[in-house]
Amino acid sequence: MPVSGSSSVHRARRVLADRLRELCGDAGLDGKALAAACGWHPSKVSRIAAAKTAPSADDIRAWCRACGAEDQTDDLIASLRAVEGMWIEWRRMERTGLRRAQETVLPLFERTRRFRSYSSWLVPGLIQTSGYTEDVLRAVQRRRLTVDDVADAVAVRTERQRVLYEGHRRFAFLVEESVLRNGLGEPDTQLEQLEHLLTVGSLPNVSLGVVPTRLGRSRMPVEGFWIYDTGQVNVELVSGYLTLTQPSEVGAYADTFTMLADMAFYGARARALITAAMDSLG
Repeated sequence: MPVSGSSSVHRARRVLADRLRELCGDAGLDGKALAAACGWHPSKVSRIAAAKTAPSADDIRAWCRACGAEDQTDDLIASLRAVEGMWIEWRRMERTGLRRAQETVLPLFERTRRFRSYSSWLVPGLIQTSGYTEDVLRAVQRRRLTVDDVADAVAVRTERQRVLYEGHRRFAFLVEESVLRNGLGEPDTQLEQLEHLLTVGSLPNVSLGVVPTRLGRSRMPVEGFWIYDTGQVNVELVSGYLTLTQPSEVGAYADTFTMLADMAFYGARARALITAAMDSLG
């Protein structure tokens, strides 16, 4: 499993390693004896026990078998899968195409009642037009994939936008002003997207803030992230997709969102920035 800078991931890896080490101790085995029983080099046991190397599911099966604790195998593999789910490389998440990656997050969107989204480089997916989404996903497909299911992925993401209008959900979107002038496609597509922002921003359950470009900021732009209610944060990084559930980390992103929100323009002032970006397109 790739190493992530998240303390949540490191903590979960540590807990799994501790459980494996305890099984070894309970069985009266030291590292060398366990390695011999599994047919491994002793250094592999040391790396797994120290959480320096993540075990595979087969490693866990062999470890439990050697310790006479095969009844623990399924639970430990489930823990491994949970750790793996915290950090997913794009190439793994998108190995079968973009449509599946879009579908996997739908249950999360459906059960969330309060959304907070910050983006420093593109319009958030829930408020994208289909044309803008197509440009974004097409760029991803060209850069990372050989499978071309962009049309299907666009349809899934567009359909997901129904959560904006269903139930009693609240949405707070923050974008940097530079997002209004950054686009992957043609001017007409960007213009349509900006017009859509004006429409979505008028919904009673939506707050749309634009953080203006200016000197003297109290908080510089950060990586884009989503906060779902108060229990989960997802962060899109260059190399992969990070899921955070540790309260301290969720709180750190919530505090960052509050700081950025305090700097943003809303209402008429936000519309003025959007309109100015539209005018710049001619």
